[in-house]
Amino acid sequence: MAGQILKTNFSLDDKYTLFEGRVILSGIQALVRLLLDQHRADLIKGFNTGTLVSGYRGSPVGTLDINLVKNKKILDEHNVKFIPGVNEDLGATLIYGSQMAGMVSNVKYDGVLGMWYGKAPGVDRSGDIFRHANFLGVGKNGGVLAVAGDDPSCKSSTLPSQSEPALFDAMMPIFYPGNVQEILDLGRYAYEMSRYSGLWSGFKIVTDIADGFGSAFVDPQRVNITIPDFTYNGQPWKHTQNAKLVGHHSLPTEKEIHLGRITAAKHFLASNPINKITVQGNQDKFGIITAGKTYYDVIEAFESLGWTTEYLNKIGIRILKLGATFPVDSAIIDKFSKGLDDIFVIEEKRSFIEMLVKEELYNSPTKPTIVGKYDEDNNHLIPGYGELTADSLTKILFKRYSTMMNIDSPNTKINILSEVDNRVYAQSLSGRSMYFCSGCPHNTSTVKLPEGDSAFGGIGCHLMAMFVDDGKAFGTTQMGGEGAQWAGMEPFVEKEHMFQNVGDGTFFHSGSLALRQAVAANSHLTYKILYNRAVAMTGAQDPDGGLDLPELTKYLKSEGVEKVIITTDDTSAYDSIEKSRWEKDIKIMHRDDIIDAQKQLKATKGVTVLIHDQSCAANLRRQRKRGLVHEPKERIFINEAVCEGCGDCGVKSNCLSVQPIKTEYGRKTQIDQPSCNKDYSCVEGNCPSFIKVIPSESGDKRALPEINIKASKIPEPKKSNAKIGNIFMLGIGGTGVVTVNQIISTAAFLENKKVVALDQTGLSQKGGSVVSHLKILEPENADCSSRVANGESDAYLVFDLLTGANPKNMEKLNSKRSVSVISTSEIPTGDMVRSTKSEYPEAAHMIGLIKEFSKKHVLLNATELSEHFFGSNMQANFIVIGAAYQSGSIPIDASSIQEAININGVAVKRNTEAFNIGRTIVSDPSWVESIDLYRTGDLNPQPVVTKEAKKIIDSIRPDKDLRNVLEYRVSELIDYQNIKYAEEYASFIKKVYKAEKKERSASILSQNVARYLFKLMAIKDEYEVARLSLKAELDMALSQEFGSSAKIHYMLHPPFLKIFANVPLLNRMPGVKSKVALGSWFRPFYMLLKNLKFIRGTKFDFMALFTAEVRKADKAVLDHYKSNILENLPDIGNGKYEKLINFSVLPDDVRGYEEVRLESMKTYYHKAENIFKA
Repeated sequence: MAGQILKTNFSLDDKYTLFEGRVILSGIQALVRLLLDQHRADLIKGFNTGTLVSGYRGSPVGTLDINLVKNKKILDEHNVKFIPGVNEDLGATLIYGSQMAGMVSNVKYDGVLGMWYGKAPGVDRSGDIFRHANFLGVGKNGGVLAVAGDDPSCKSSTLPSQSEPALFDAMMPIFYPGNVQEILDLGRYAYEMSRYSGLWSGFKIVTDIADGFGSAFVDPQRVNITIPDFTYNGQPWKHTQNAKLVGHHSLPTEKEIHLGRITAAKHFLASNPINKITVQGNQDKFGIITAGKTYYDVIEAFESLGWTTEYLNKIGIRILKLGATFPVDSAIIDKFSKGLDDIFVIEEKRSFIEMLVKEELYNSPTKPTIVGKYDEDNNHLIPGYGELTADSLTKILFKRYSTMMNIDSPNTKINILSEVDNRVYAQSLSGRSMYFCSGCPHNTSTVKLPEGDSAFGGIGCHLMAMFVDDGKAFGTTQMGGEGAQWAGMEPFVEKEHMFQNVGDGTFFHSGSLALRQAVAANSHLTYKILYNRAVAMTGAQDPDGGLDLPELTKYLKSEGVEKVIITTDDTSAYDSIEKSRWEKDIKIMHRDDIIDAQKQLKATKGVTVLIHDQSCAANLRRQRKRGLVHEPKERIFINEAVCEGCGDCGVKSNCLSVQPIKTEYGRKTQIDQPSCNKDYSCVEGNCPSFIKVIPSESGDKRALPEINIKASKIPEPKKSNAKIGNIFMLGIGGTGVVTVNQIISTAAFLENKKVVALDQTGLSQKGGSVVSHLKILEPENADCSSRVANGESDAYLVFDLLTGANPKNMEKLNSKRSVSVISTSEIPTGDMVRSTKSEYPEAAHMIGLIKEFSKKHVLLNATELSEHFFGSNMQANFIVIGAAYQSGSIPIDASSIQEAININGVAVKRNTEAFNIGRTIVSDPSWVESIDLYRTGDLNPQPVVTKEAKKIIDSIRPDKDLRNVLEYRVSELIDYQNIKYAEEYASFIKKVYKAEKKERSASILSQNVARYLFKLMAIKDEYEVARLSLKAELDMALSQEFGSSAKIHYMLHPPFLKIFANVPLLNRMPGVKSKVALGSWFRPFYMLLKNLKFIRGTKFDFMALFTAEVRKADKAVLDHYKSNILENLPDIGNGKYEKLINFSVLPDDVRGYEEVRLESMKTYYHKAENIFKA
């Protein structure tokens, strides 16, 4: 019965503890479960085995070690020991040792199993130990899995990968699971084959499987192992172990591997249902061989074409699914190929299966034609690059077989794919790329370089510097090679010095060897080691084999490093460390001086090192939440009235929490409080708008609104009759998209549905796009690919508009079936934070595109709703889910979703309320329209039109649109200076408006001039900053956010103190080199300055003594703007109107304070010159 919770005793621990039944788990969790299942199976056979797990983290198996540590208790109960490897080949050596244990001493267990894990580069660097290990063989009752993580689409790797050739070179049998269920099933076969043959078993896990999530059956009897009857040298097969791997001692083992172990593995394959013919008819002429994930892509491709098993039998197509790709299962290949004229081998990347099948059938007297990468006419068929998907295979399969079999009837799926391929999106759209986390130490350590210098990129988060740092960082090497490439190019280039970025995790992994190489080559190179105590890219694990900071400095000097400087955000943190522990000539500097530190190191010949000591921001945030480290009280707030939106704070901090926002007065900046990691580097922006706040502890800040929504009162949605559905979710890494997918998956699982899910994260956890697929199926439905195919989404859930409007993602839309639920929130990218030139694309255009290709849609601003009701954006995704449910596009019951939220156990009340808010928005649209949404920092500037201001505005006799603009500005100008000043402004606007109305019905030019003339006339000098800092709206905003008794400090860098920057002794005063925090006691001085506005521009204007250059430049821009408008106004009807429109908005480029403002004026003049020159 649809909507009924059938599984009532579900627990999150079931994935590991349930002995028999259905579980739901991810690909990584399945690997953990496999270790337990193998031990349980051994116990049934009477073996009490132990298991060693080792390896090195890296996507797509990067979080395996986290899951192992998290589940240590149950692993201990099953004798599973986890010892992280310092790097991949050392991890493999640990596993190698576990299989040698019985040759050295009595073993505590009846046998020792092993699991090595690593991504493809780790497979490459471990080739030597893999070969040694396979020559040694596995121990008694042992067995080893080498889990190779492949990232074929290169989502979080330097290079795309395919591990089969490397595993084949080491002579490992290779298993390739295609879903979560097969990790459990094939994993058992792989262990038993390793135990039987004596070889390590390779276990290929691609990203889609590791990051997949789904339901699976578990049962001790599910996998029944058949041991083959194989004799070798006249005796029942039993492999030998040989530890004398040198010279002629290795040759007998080589023979045993080729004639014994590999043959034993082939017999094992033939005796067990690992490779299967899944589709077979009586008159088959065409065969397809495929494996792993690709098999399910092929099956889904045929399903989407409407080619059922019966139809495939009718047209003569047979399919062989390989669970193990090497060694070749001769028996199944022989059986499969009989009677076939043509075999099509379908696999990702280079031909591997195809190569082996061709070799196997080469001497067959009736061998069929075998095609794969090329067809029978040597034309390209299956690409050897990129990744294969069900959609790409649909087109390939249809084209090949419809041609061969003369199928000329139109096909619905092909028509859908053709429509998707031919879509035109009118204009290019901005994407959302990965970015450093808020408060990330990379924003200082990696991004900041002396002017004119450049640095090599590094592995992990350092890679992002190549994309977010304006090209200052470029190039990378293999992990651990950082810096050695400079030693190779240095003799041949004119450049004399380079910087090399490297993380502490990489350095302790193998990068220290590259440093030794650079020293040996006498290179002039500065390493920038980010010491953040975490392997941050893969989950912030502790670096294995690391040194503490004092030990690291001694190590570096002992290796021949000429000079070491440490920069840090807290120099006092070292006060408690004994001086004797440090290398004696180590220099410690504050991170504000990191540019100077790099200059000093560059000036020192030889290899030098900068160590930047600052914790990983994401990990620090987690530790603060758990109470493991101190939580700073201070918060940073930006006074939007004072803010110029210049972006200098974004440049200084490179921080995603420093977000541009749109206001009546143009672009401004505000701190996104929920995501702020309290790094405080944004305060160094050249701007007086920053306020440091210590929130009130008396609980007197804005109370979150009561949410009095009862789920029972919300009407049930009208759902389609479909009991299955494809849900496609699009959001931002780190905002809970993966969690939402797993909760909805769990809800479907509770209703006894089959669940196939995938989270495509890659580097998205660093502020990039994340895309999640969820297929909810009936139990009897065939297995399928984990991705939602193009044109086949039933629910298109847009948590992030930029990601939702990405043309690649919009391919999932179908105007005849897709329901789009769109959060209209405009969440900026890193580029938008750093540069005012990068603006958020027009939201209406992006929404329009999604609507165009959807059957129906729902619009809501989920982020603003979440911040209004919960004081955080973390519930935004559940608001979207609620709206999607109420729109009828999620084929499960609300009670199941509620139960899944309860089971998840995190923020249960909030997530439930968010879900109900989303439902209410759809069921009662008028409800949300009645809510005045709260936004942090919003000064809510409603125009207060005084009698004097109204009189001035009325004198212009403006239309409604122009009046609206003037009402916001005329009163402000009166307060800025006086009535006469406002009248001067209005007089100019009147001239423009009068000229425009003669030629045009609209007042676009007049509105532009009204906005930007105001901007140039109301420059934020010291008197205006004082006035805007005393506004009642600011006090109200601070009180709402932090409480009425919050302590505030104005963060100022007064120009009259800056002049002492190069004066010895005086330059040590607070406020000379950096900002000084001035408490509420400073308000009387602000009041004094505010009341002294009448001396502005007079000979008594003492503040102008310190900012004369800026004042003069501001006056020049104002005169230039007014004169160009007046000069060209008479020709408004003679082709000058468009030029005037373009020119009228140019003051928007004039932003910031002091040096920043002067620099922005160059852009203004350059653009103006180009407009009128043209």
